[in-house]
Amino acid sequence: MAALRCRRDPCGFVCLILTYFSVLYADYVVIQYVLIPAYSGSVWCSLHGAVFNVILLLLLACHSKAVFSDPGMVPLPDTAIDFSDLRSQSSRKNERGCEGWTICSRCETYRPPRAHHCRVCQRCIRRMDHHCPWINNCVGELNQKYFIQFLFYTGLASLYSIALVVTAWIWRIRSERGGDGERDKEGDEAPSKHLVVAHYIILLVESVLFGVFVMVIFYDQLVSIITDETPIEQMRNRLMKERTTGNQHSHTRKPKLALLREVFGRGSVLCWLFPLHSSPPSAGGISYSALPDYDV
Repeated sequence: MAALRCRRDPCGFVCLILTYFSVLYADYVVIQYVLIPAYSGSVWCSLHGAVFNVILLLLLACHSKAVFSDPGMVPLPDTAIDFSDLRSQSSRKNERGCEGWTICSRCETYRPPRAHHCRVCQRCIRRMDHHCPWINNCVGELNQKYFIQFLFYTGLASLYSIALVVTAWIWRIRSERGGDGERDKEGDEAPSKHLVVAHYIILLVESVLFGVFVMVIFYDQLVSIITDETPIEQMRNRLMKERTTGNQHSHTRKPKLALLREVFGRGSVLCWLFPLHSSPPSAGGISYSALPDYDV
């Protein structure tokens, strides 16, 4: 399914390549032009290199899980469904506990409450947040945890690389002012000053742009979880002015910790930092038929 989405969405395919290229480039610059020149022969070189690469490995692991995980696609019916029966028996539907179920005219199937249709994936996604080209997938009920973890480690890697570059730049300025003789002897082997500065500037710009970008999205994701309202639902409620009395989005607010556990899992809080498989959310359920429980 992920391979099919890559073929259908060229923008998502380009964003995937750009993501992996940016990570590999940042790792190359940090190791080759930051740590080795500034911390050569010191234990800090190995320590910073190990920590930075662990962060990048967690970043790539969370990104891969977000890309290849099912976001919560609503299953399609095996046979065509006569939707006229549903319209003629709307009162019976509410009596059977299927209130909030809607019909998707594009998927031609029933969808549970808070599910929305994605035009890129061409499927309905349970609790769809948005379609993200950076993971070439929807952010939904089942992969939102991995997406948020990817944002967290991207922001952490950006801050770490900025700190390392600034520290190495200060060391280089002090070294030049001090007139290090050993450095002059190795001038032929060492990279040119302009090349090093160019890599520093590129990595700083990349880190600042990606860092600010993912931190803003990270904050929005946490707010949407705590308020129990996706951006699609927020926009719809603003347009229809039915935030509290609307028929399309009426659900009981839960405690904030319970809402966070529905996304990140019910284990230890430390497990929230790792892309581990967690138990599915209790709200909405994982297993349901494409046809809700009413008489047709």
